[in-house]
Amino acid sequence: MLRHVAAWLSDYYSGFHVFQYLTLRAILAALTALAISLLVGPRMIRWLAEYQVGQRVRSDGPQTHLSKAGTPTMGGALILAAIVAATLLWADLANRFVWVVLLVTIAFGLIGFWDDYLKLVVGNSRGLIARYKYFWQSFAGLGAAIVLYVTAQSPADTTLYVPFFKHFVVPLGVLFIPLTYFVIVGSSNAVNLTDGLDGLAIMPSVLVAGALGVFAYDSGNAVFSNYLGIPYLAGAGEILVICSAIFGAGLGFLWFNTYPAQVFMGDIGALALGAALGVIAVVVRQEIVLFIMGGVFVMETVSVILQVASFKLRGKRIFRMAPIHHHFELKGWAEPKVIVRFWIITVILVLLGLATLKLR
Repeated sequence: MLRHVAAWLSDYYSGFHVFQYLTLRAILAALTALAISLLVGPRMIRWLAEYQVGQRVRSDGPQTHLSKAGTPTMGGALILAAIVAATLLWADLANRFVWVVLLVTIAFGLIGFWDDYLKLVVGNSRGLIARYKYFWQSFAGLGAAIVLYVTAQSPADTTLYVPFFKHFVVPLGVLFIPLTYFVIVGSSNAVNLTDGLDGLAIMPSVLVAGALGVFAYDSGNAVFSNYLGIPYLAGAGEILVICSAIFGAGLGFLWFNTYPAQVFMGDIGALALGAALGVIAVVVRQEIVLFIMGGVFVMETVSVILQVASFKLRGKRIFRMAPIHHHFELKGWAEPKVIVRFWIITVILVLLGLATLKLR
């Protein structure tokens, strides 16, 4: 919005041309989202506490979590609002990628909101019934996949690129749709599974979003993409603004979510962030790199799958508790130790993902 206002004002004063620079708008989006989170956060926490929208803790989990009962939840609404506001203010609203990412993020946020509302406000411990939840996730994910496929402007938009191999590409054709669907829905649920400790999900999301922003900027620049040997995707550079908004909103939320947390993001934040990362990875054609950089999310998801499969097939559990962060807690690791070590793992994996830009 402000980009277009600045473009109009530049006819009267050339200094406003500076707002056409993508990097400046990305910085401003990050700062805007951060400011919104920091300024609105305390009011939202007080409001959630006043209306008793608090966390319910399982009695069979780590005993240290019992003290978290009643902590304000649904703080992900703060993240979502900051991302949407910053994006609308600083992104090019004529860009199709911006709207696809934004609408997917909002859609998954609404699904998470309804799930949280049923659990925390209505008092229905089951929340949104699993099949209904998956149906709406599938509806949003499949819708985004079809839109991206139909509006593709070049073969590069629907081709799978394998990192570390410059010429190893797989033209997907119509298979682009199911791949995109699984990446978006899978990423959304993976982040949701990871959101079990203070700051555990938000920091990896911030780091991965920042790295995807680098891929978006390079992919949207014909010179950089040619030099790095990655696909040139016209218009993808604008996604950097959304990645920066996620980065700023995430850091602002972490201010209140760091141990001991004053607020939890709930499904509204976790589902929205995961879906956003998934669809961004699809747009910049880095689905495999997302799998690498989001290794913590993958590890959490795989631990749940293995735990359930093992219990159903053998009647035995592999881990003391799944997702795996609870396993380490029950082994005696302090919660901050689990959190920080998972952050360190994410930093390493993100650096490895960024290395694929040159190692081709």
